[in-house]
Amino acid sequence: MASITIRNLDDQTKAQLRLRAARHKRSMEDEARNILRAAVSAKAVKQPDLAQSIRSRFAPFGGFDIEIPTREAMRAPPTPGK
Repeated sequence: MASITIRNLDDQTKAQLRLRAARHKRSMEDEARNILRAAVSAKAVKQPDLAQSIRSRFAPFGGFDIEIPTREAMRAPPTPGK
């Protein structure tokens, strides 16, 4: 098994880890192992894209139709020197 060393852990974080380990009746080392194991094994939650979020938010209000204007032909490009 591999070992890691965590440097520069602030005192408050260490104290919280110690209290959490005591609540779970584990050593601090075992608690840290469990926290890391849970963090890396958790499946990533797929975030919905922006369009889907907007659709779901406004779906209860119903839809609406938008009239799309017809496009006109493009004008001729300018002639240099005129």
